[in-house]
Amino acid sequence: MQTPVDPTATSAWKRLTELHEAMEPDLRAWFADDPQRAERFSYELADLYVDLSKNLLTDDVLSALAELAEAVDLPARRDAMYAGEHINITEDRAVLHTALRRPATDTLVVDGQDVIADVHGVLDKIYAFADRVRSGQWTGITGKPIETVVNIGIGGSDLGPVMVYEALKPYVKDGLECRFISNIDPADCAEKVKDLDPETTLFIIASKTFTTLETLTNARMARDWFLAALEERGLPTEGAIAKHFVAVSTALDKVAEFGIDPDNAFGFWNWVGGRYSVDSAVGTVLAVAIGPEHFKEFLGGFHAVDEHFATKAPAENVPMLMGLLNVWYVNFFKAASHAVLPYAQYLHRFAAYLQQLTMESNGKSVRWDGSPVTTETGEIFWGEPGTNGQHAFYQLIHQGTQLIPADFIAVANPAHPTKDGGVDVHELFLSNYLAQTAALAFGKTAEEVRAEGTPEEIVPARVFAGNRPTTSILAPALTPSVVGQLIALYEHITFTQGIVWGIDSFDQWGVELGKKLALEIAPAVQGDAAALEAQDASTRALITRYRDLRR
Repeated sequence: MQTPVDPTATSAWKRLTELHEAMEPDLRAWFADDPQRAERFSYELADLYVDLSKNLLTDDVLSALAELAEAVDLPARRDAMYAGEHINITEDRAVLHTALRRPATDTLVVDGQDVIADVHGVLDKIYAFADRVRSGQWTGITGKPIETVVNIGIGGSDLGPVMVYEALKPYVKDGLECRFISNIDPADCAEKVKDLDPETTLFIIASKTFTTLETLTNARMARDWFLAALEERGLPTEGAIAKHFVAVSTALDKVAEFGIDPDNAFGFWNWVGGRYSVDSAVGTVLAVAIGPEHFKEFLGGFHAVDEHFATKAPAENVPMLMGLLNVWYVNFFKAASHAVLPYAQYLHRFAAYLQQLTMESNGKSVRWDGSPVTTETGEIFWGEPGTNGQHAFYQLIHQGTQLIPADFIAVANPAHPTKDGGVDVHELFLSNYLAQTAALAFGKTAEEVRAEGTPEEIVPARVFAGNRPTTSILAPALTPSVVGQLIALYEHITFTQGIVWGIDSFDQWGVELGKKLALEIAPAVQGDAAALEAQDASTRALITRYRDLRR
């Protein structure tokens, strides 16, 4: 096992420390003194235009960040990932989400298996299934075509499909709706199925091992609802599960026990981490919703960014640069969080998706060799779409005491061009996108506030310090390809940060302890006195109060 390079021991880190200590950020002056700054620090990435010029970035900082990438062997670790080496150290696995979107003409043999051929074998099966559902050839127990698809999963088997479905709503087939059940809170399942027609509903159960507690609990509740609804209508239930339930799983025996035809199970592999799986069989619900051709475009968007990340040197590599900038802010400016602010309502679940991708990947305190990390790792990702956020938390970003780097995402062509009188509403919306990054970068001085006639005693409250870093990402439209590009961009940003910090970004042991304890505590919650007595005093008191309150 290769020992990770300690970034703090590199000459690049020393240089960055010196640059940070000497830096007096002044974006106003930087732009005034360098008319080419915006052009020099802007990049083309597939369909994305990425402007890094409003970051706390100079030529010297860029050079030192690129040097850091080389010092920690980032290009070599990237190449190892693409080649299928077992870079997921704690689980001894390859990390091959990039193989999920490579063309069928490629070949990649990993652990004796041609993974590209395997991927396209599953994709062909998914596409055939999607065509059957979309065409009406697949029918329910009473011969009616499917009108609603309910995806049941959790974590990566939910966050990705939900986010992409919402992002690509304009591409969803007319007359078809998708719903998503994830939370084990029974209210989630109850609300999602209460108004459905069982004769026209199809359920997709997404669980690789078909043992995930939340997913299987929700699947059984959905099955109970479905069978009861058929019985209430006096309809036959024999064989109904096989007509209305399919699986995303490799546990064919458990799938069959549930009542699902194993032929209707779509598999994926242990080299696909849950948070990297939306472009695998986990995306079956999306292939049904938007159709195989658009799903292929979605995969093509991923692949375009993958190719850029695989071939560009650090100083020209957009995902690397964005990841390195995040390291710059976390480790040198002590930024604890990062805002992602899409000026596109269809991306309203994008920040939630990134929370799992980034924080489950890089929320680690040991390196991949088991040694303690040598600096801060990870940051809290958060955000809301567009002007909603402006009226909520932008105050903190503009005038608060914390430095919060922010990514602003927008599209030039909306799905619904609309005018309010003679005003193009999208252009009004995009004016906010542009104004916010300018305000954060350049601020407003006391002299400018006074010039507006502001009373002296409230001038300080109206001053904006500026020099708040932002990245602007602009796409032509929110197409399937662009959504794939955005996801791949942040996947590789996350990878970049993990390599710099020397951590395994592909395991998630931190989620396991709470799940294990929940199983141990459940008997106490259900009334087992011995199990209750075994709990700590706080947990015991909470369980006792719960049982007193439960009617």
